[in-house]
Amino acid sequence: MNNQELTGAAPAARRTEHVDEYHGERVPDPYRWLEDAENAEISAWVDAQNAHTEAFLSASPDREAFRERLADLWDFPKPGTPWRRGARYFRTHNDGLRNQPELQVADAPRGPWRTVLDANTLSDDGTVALMQVHVHHDGARLAYATQQGGSDWLTWRVRDVDTGEDLPDVVQWSKFSGAAWLPDGSGFLYSAYDAPASGEAYVSVNLHQKLYLHRLGTPQADDELLLARPDQPEWGFEARIMRDTGRLIVSVWKGTLRQNLLWWRDLGADGAFHELVGDFHASYDVVGMDGSTLYVLTDEDAPTGRLIAWDLSTGERRDVIAASADTLHTVAVARDALVTVSLRDARDRLVIHDRRGTPLREVHLPDLASVLEVNATADDPDVFLTLTSFISPPTPHHLRVPDGALEGLADIPLAFDPAAFEVRQDFARSRDGTRVPYFTVRRRDLTPGTPHPTLLYGYGGFNHSLLPSFSLQTVAWVERGGVYVSANLRGGSEYGRAWHQAGTRERKQNVFNDFIAVAEDLIERGVTTPARLAINGGSNGGLLVGACLTQRPDLFGAAIPMVGVLDMLRYHQFTIGWAWASDYGTSDDPDGYRTLRRYSPLHNVQPGTAYPPTLITTGDHDDRVVPAHSYKFAAALQHAQAGHAPILLRVGRQAGHGAGKPTHLKIEEQADILAFLAATVGQNHTP
Repeated sequence: MNNQELTGAAPAARRTEHVDEYHGERVPDPYRWLEDAENAEISAWVDAQNAHTEAFLSASPDREAFRERLADLWDFPKPGTPWRRGARYFRTHNDGLRNQPELQVADAPRGPWRTVLDANTLSDDGTVALMQVHVHHDGARLAYATQQGGSDWLTWRVRDVDTGEDLPDVVQWSKFSGAAWLPDGSGFLYSAYDAPASGEAYVSVNLHQKLYLHRLGTPQADDELLLARPDQPEWGFEARIMRDTGRLIVSVWKGTLRQNLLWWRDLGADGAFHELVGDFHASYDVVGMDGSTLYVLTDEDAPTGRLIAWDLSTGERRDVIAASADTLHTVAVARDALVTVSLRDARDRLVIHDRRGTPLREVHLPDLASVLEVNATADDPDVFLTLTSFISPPTPHHLRVPDGALEGLADIPLAFDPAAFEVRQDFARSRDGTRVPYFTVRRRDLTPGTPHPTLLYGYGGFNHSLLPSFSLQTVAWVERGGVYVSANLRGGSEYGRAWHQAGTRERKQNVFNDFIAVAEDLIERGVTTPARLAINGGSNGGLLVGACLTQRPDLFGAAIPMVGVLDMLRYHQFTIGWAWASDYGTSDDPDGYRTLRRYSPLHNVQPGTAYPPTLITTGDHDDRVVPAHSYKFAAALQHAQAGHAPILLRVGRQAGHGAGKPTHLKIEEQADILAFLAATVGQNHTP
């Protein structure tokens, strides 16, 4: 199928004369009506858009083949990283194609395992997901949070581990929260917002988070309010309890700002908190507790991170692991050791230290493997972690300390041969000369120097690193002769705080320049051509794709912005969007407006431009990046398109930002993306 073939025109969106004024400039917003979640006209328009997209995808001879292949690839056991509470071990597990994983418990890290909670029984279609599990330290009870339809809203319940039965407790309207058990197990702390008005759950702005104590057996209406700051509506609260001393530790966050406050007081005490950190000037992540001592990973006076020990009884602080050229991103505190994971050129290094911080040994990792998770506690010698790579699925391991022996806890059968793939790392030069790393995954038997269909993926924001990770979509694409590329852009944390800040606010264009530089490097090396190069990213990565698409439509053969932040002038007006101002700035500020206006994808769509084939994806229950971003961008691109390439919008029903999505919906979405790629930049398309 040629990328110019599509039956019928895209469903036109009604245009209005709506205009906003920003600091003396008038900016049209003809699709403002697409923001109204309660508008029945939107539902009809979305149905028409989905039908239009379905007409294109159903004509693909590859779609069903990709769907079947993904189902085959997906059908393998997926054990999670174990963690210990009391004498019990817990993990999540999916035996293959089930929509959601189970929560399991055992008396040993290798099992045998039994099911404590099966999220597949919570809904008929798998759209209720288990998002949080917090087990009391004795292993007898757990608080768990579920999410419905992809929304970020959490509902908390409590389950008895022995009986598998729920207690009557139900806590609603929690969001961006964990649960911290009281030492005696009589209740737990959680954070929540006021219940939204009817019909506003997926669009209302999330401000004024509060910290509550829920005591088991009591209604939520009786929960004790522990902390609220009406004078600081953007502050949120993450609570932890030091079991040995009964002290409550609160990390105060403000959106996605990589800085936080740190407070404490004795549990049950009234009055003000003691301020360990009283202003937003650095990040302080409590990674472990031992007696009265906190172990804190911080970038205070250390742009690449350092570990300090902070004694709450004496106030004494001391360095445990000093900053180095590598970026320290994970520390786990075990009984006999500190286990650290740091980054060097976007590659993980795993090192065991003694409790004083002296390095004992580096643990050899498989080539280009990433450490996904490290579970340890200060009173337990066991350390559990999960390793993965581009060509190996997440696999749990037991790390023996201090000798560094790694023991796999699962043998995972695969429906493909990892030896048939090769992974390499290269570096591009961005416009300002910055060295930008990227990884390439391809079949070993591909002819070097011959251009191939290529999918370039990126993110570039919020201090998030893109490390080697496993994706069945990547496997299905590469085994068919495609090339997959993952770019490490500024805005992430690959090289510490300076690398992150170089991709924020007025420097955000650096991120797009880095992505374009990788694309041009791939073309120069002969890996691909513009006609065979597709770009993909989600959320902030959707912004990345939208900005690069509108800035360089000539450079790409296809684009797939997923759940993207695409209206940069109004993003902060919805749900948790205000929290992203630390990376973006806002249009409320004159300088912020000018920066955002220059790259906002929605506002840089130019009528009369021939845009490449574009598949825009979102979910109708996305209450993080509301679907109006994608709706408005799709309408604007379809209106402006001067070429014949399709501009498609795919809206998932009962779907959100991505977390908790059931397996069958993941397979459908990924098969549709692969079919779109095959039809536009793939081997079946002739440029």
